[in-house]
Amino acid sequence: MRKRPNHSGAHQLFDITMAEIGKYNTLRVVKEVDFGVYLDGGTHGEILMPAKYVPAGCQPGDEVTVFVYTDSEDRPICTTETPLATVGEFALLRVKSVTSIGAFLNWGLLKDLFVPFNEQKAKMREGGKYLVYVYLDDESGRVVASAKIEKFLDNVIPTYEINQEVSLMVIGETDLGYTAIVNNLHTGLLYASEVFEYLEPGQRITGYVKKVREDEKIDLILHKPGYEKIDKISSDILDVIRKNGGFIPVNDKSDAEMIYDTFGISKKSFKKAIGALYKQRLIVIEAEGVRLV
Repeated sequence: MRKRPNHSGAHQLFDITMAEIGKYNTLRVVKEVDFGVYLDGGTHGEILMPAKYVPAGCQPGDEVTVFVYTDSEDRPICTTETPLATVGEFALLRVKSVTSIGAFLNWGLLKDLFVPFNEQKAKMREGGKYLVYVYLDDESGRVVASAKIEKFLDNVIPTYEINQEVSLMVIGETDLGYTAIVNNLHTGLLYASEVFEYLEPGQRITGYVKKVREDEKIDLILHKPGYEKIDKISSDILDVIRKNGGFIPVNDKSDAEMIYDTFGISKKSFKKAIGALYKQRLIVIEAEGVRLV
């Protein structure tokens, strides 16, 4: 904010707009040139959006939502392309190349995302996928990434409410279950006994806070509180489906003998269990059988 005098001699506040590097911005077009348009980047000055990204009919005075990053000469530049992650986010990205100064990741833009050697846990290899955090380097002003994600997590006290909906990104599987990034800020745990589907590293899902423990660790659940719990019969059915590649050729229309031979339960119990699983969107019931979602 900066102050300027009004006609009465008092001071008014007005906003100084500044494009944020590594994030989406809504900027005003100030002029057209043969090779694109320039947008008002505030204190960054006028920022070029190359012609191939300019929306049809765009002209001076229009406002355009763009992603701002830096080109090979470290100048701010705008694009209407969509990156796989923005500053402050985590993403599982593939290495396109490795050079003497670090690795370069494909993040969906023309210019690849740089990971310096000192921000790699182990030396990255071309073609490999790595979970990284995207941030703005203060010294260079460039958008870069780090595989040392732990230093960007759990730095603030968790203040979540029980049953609060949160955004999750799966980190990986442990003996207890799956670890996940919560709202790009914290780590949490999904217990194996409460997860009835396979989760992949980098997968983005919606979850809910089950509990924030006294040690500030976060327990998570995947399904909205209030859904009926998975009983042992339902859990056993899910185990059988998983062991059969996610599909079994048995459904509520199958005869009772086939159901008993497969699960060791009555047709009535089977129908009740798969009805509960279907209600919780853990399975789909098809004409030929039952499939995991």
